[in-house]
Amino acid sequence: MDFDVWPFIWENLEASGVIGGYVSISIIGVTLITFSSSSRLKKTTRMGPKWAQPIIGALLGVIPGCGGTIVASSMYKNRKLSFGSLLAAFITTLGEGSFVLLGASDEADVASNLKGFAVVTVVGLIVGVIVGSLADAFGFKGKLEHRKAPDKPDHAVDLNPKSFARFFTDKIGFFLILFISIFLAPGSIMALWGDGLDSIEELTVWVCVAMTLVSVAYYLTQRFVLKDSCHVDSHPNLKGALSEAVKDIAMVITYVFIGLVVANFIIDVLVGPEKFESWMSSSSIVVVIIAAFIGATPGCGGMIAVAVAYITLPNFPMAALIAGAIATSGDGIFPLLAENKKDALLITGFSLALALVVGFVALALGIWLGNI
Repeated sequence: MDFDVWPFIWENLEASGVIGGYVSISIIGVTLITFSSSSRLKKTTRMGPKWAQPIIGALLGVIPGCGGTIVASSMYKNRKLSFGSLLAAFITTLGEGSFVLLGASDEADVASNLKGFAVVTVVGLIVGVIVGSLADAFGFKGKLEHRKAPDKPDHAVDLNPKSFARFFTDKIGFFLILFISIFLAPGSIMALWGDGLDSIEELTVWVCVAMTLVSVAYYLTQRFVLKDSCHVDSHPNLKGALSEAVKDIAMVITYVFIGLVVANFIIDVLVGPEKFESWMSSSSIVVVIIAAFIGATPGCGGMIAVAVAYITLPNFPMAALIAGAIATSGDGIFPLLAENKKDALLITGFSLALALVVGFVALALGIWLGNI
């Protein structure tokens, strides 16, 4: 087995940092909006009327990338969205696979397929709204656990071994992640229409790698050294709100990196590109099943692989792309896994089952859909 560890790790560090650029825009943007309107939001138990909740969730999921589902997870945690709307968001999202179909992905050098993107988005939107509405209509509330922030100890004198860890998270890591997020923001926004900052391309690669390394160090320190995993739902000042945003960014990027390493190792090393391509070129029924299971893997790696296969492999069925899209939860599943594992597993399992059903229905309608 010819496997170069360092280039493999480096590529995944860079890819995680690239995704982190989009993630930070979403999380910091929502944090600033929420903080500026906190007094008004406190008076609101839900965003919009009950009947509109699944529509709001589905529209968040339609947003290209994973920002919409990350926002939906945050709003669900704060009880601003119903479980049905959260489910609708995850059913509708394509994750980073949307950028592949739009031809604006840094992870796949393939031509866009706008018709494929449009068909999958419309199908996901319809299914998401219907299923989310049914979940709310039957009163399904999920397993949300609302955590309270731990009492903070007095900080008169801090001589314990955790003092440096606290200094790293509160000072070094906090400002580094914010600074890198600001640096990556213009390039991340320009990438949405396939453009970029070519003059600082090499520097951007190093900054993306640094983003991943700092985020992983921050999350591991916060989670296992300081054992501080609780989130506070209200903050007296902007820095407190941004601190929670940085925690979420670090957590998501850490899980994205782990997810990419696992998914790419399985596909590129254990299975092999040739065998994977052979699997994705087999019978339509088998391809739908494989695409759904690959799409259901945490993160965006699975859906990116399915989208690339759809664009590059001849006769790849639209039904398989639809199944992968419905099954995928994108990177938005990571904050949900960290805060509400039961809901995350429930949504993943339900989305996979639904993806298989819808995929087979789409396959039966293959003459109408065609291989767009």
